[in-house]
Amino acid sequence: MSALEPRDAGTDTGTAVPAAMSTPPVESEGVLGRTYRALSVGIVSVVFLIAFEATAVGTAMPVAARELHGIPLYAFAFSAYFTTSLFAMVLSGQWADRRGPLAPLATGISAFGAGLLLSGTAGSMWMFIAGRAVQGLGGGLVIVALYVVISRAYPERLRPSIMAAFAASWVIPSVVGPLAAGSVTEHLGWRWVFIGIPVLVVFPLALALPAIRRRASGPADPAAPVEPYDRRRIVLALGISVGAGLLQYAGQERNWFALLPAVVGVALLVPAVRGLLPPGTGRAARGLPSVVLLRGVAAGSFIAAESFVPLMLVTERGLSPTLAGLSLAAGGGTWALGSYVQSRPRLEPYRERLMVGGMVLVAAAIAAAPSVLIDAVPVWTVAVAWAFGCFGMGMVIASTSVLLLKLSAPEEAGANSAALQISDGLSNVLLLAAGGAAFAALGGGTVGAVHEAVEAGVSGSHPGAFAVVFLPMAGVALVGAWVAGRVRAKA
Repeated sequence: MSALEPRDAGTDTGTAVPAAMSTPPVESEGVLGRTYRALSVGIVSVVFLIAFEATAVGTAMPVAARELHGIPLYAFAFSAYFTTSLFAMVLSGQWADRRGPLAPLATGISAFGAGLLLSGTAGSMWMFIAGRAVQGLGGGLVIVALYVVISRAYPERLRPSIMAAFAASWVIPSVVGPLAAGSVTEHLGWRWVFIGIPVLVVFPLALALPAIRRRASGPADPAAPVEPYDRRRIVLALGISVGAGLLQYAGQERNWFALLPAVVGVALLVPAVRGLLPPGTGRAARGLPSVVLLRGVAAGSFIAAESFVPLMLVTERGLSPTLAGLSLAAGGGTWALGSYVQSRPRLEPYRERLMVGGMVLVAAAIAAAPSVLIDAVPVWTVAVAWAFGCFGMGMVIASTSVLLLKLSAPEEAGANSAALQISDGLSNVLLLAAGGAAFAALGGGTVGAVHEAVEAGVSGSHPGAFAVVFLPMAGVALVGAWVAGRVRAKA
């Protein structure tokens, strides 16, 4: 689960300058007031679609990987999405800044659906991963375009509320998604989960696009000359995507020949990261750099761990895909609750403390998850732990979005928004690569044969392969608690 992003003076993404409105908004109106209702419902519907896809696909993924004989490449199925989305985020920012968010949003949703269809009809794991990469292009376009819409159309007082609404849109998919996907996977096959979801694209498009066209379409200043695309930033974005992909590949190969793509990947990543993220991000400088870094630390550690939860429950504890997916279902509600908590005006002075506490909860949840590798520990332990972790994530992720817009000047909001999402996506890729490499190195590539091995009277379990994913990610989350204490700029 992730929130979403916006303009740089001639260099990047959205803008905080509201588009012209036919009717002035009433000062006391909320996000569902007459002025904002259609827009709010439309963009929340888009997030609802993304949420449903994430929960449904996560449930079907273990079965898909096993049937395509791709368990050793399991982490690629997730990281391919994030890798291509890194490039799309920068492209979307510049596109939306110069032409408005309507076109990148519509294009992104279309690519999102096309990627699902490609994965659903894949005959091999690599084709499946290619579909996930196309999805990532769509997701990257959508997520930044939505932030452009927020920065143009909503005043600062309403932004915490719309972020909370985004989180709330995960509640129903978190419950219905695993149930629906698990049922379809067990009775019709995993392919129908991927092929069926694109049908849901029609409703968000029909609802969101007209409202966005009315309130946030076109350039921010129609009278100003259109700035040319910043080719340097686009090249850096391409470098960050290719570099991350090469590191992921090198981590999976685990041989001397993999050193070459690893070195090339680092050579591409370092200058790209330095050019696209705010100065001081790597050393957690106070204020905006720590906000951007925290987003990556929180999202990367949590997503890398969460990606392996269904696989662990299916292969190590024998749960069905439906039950494995439902183990994460309560997290949608607690994530929304955490996001709601951070949106309360009276808690604004304590935002930093909320974020520190949220990261501690995330670390505890990730550390508790592999306890179910011990047969005596009830499997519902994961559900309880993940509910607390998602509550922490709800407070942290929404708060980073709110603080980013608060700390950004209007002409910098786009570049900073893209930086926030790049930090999010890059951290997901790198930590998934690290977790996937450790998982494969400890025998994780053979976990798909667990059931067959058990029937033959041989233990096919590899609990260490899962523990080596979860425990380091818990440590990363603890580092995030320290970073969260540095998000306030010095007075």
